[in-house]
Amino acid sequence: MAVSISVVVLLLILAVVYLRSGGLKLSHALVCGLLGFFLAGTSLAPTIYDGVAATADVVSGFKP
Repeated sequence: MAVSISVVVLLLILAVVYLRSGGLKLSHALVCGLLGFFLAGTSLAPTIYDGVAATADVVSGFKP
């Protein structure tokens, strides 16, 4: 578990750096994809899923 968390933190840092640089290359997209893959295997996955689902419910309730 400690190895997975350290990989997630490393990939998160790399993804933030890539997004702030303004250039999105294939390698950047690969790092972001790997971040999602490893993040899904952590204990944070259910919390993230619940947060995204709650946000989607709030947004779908708005009337334009």
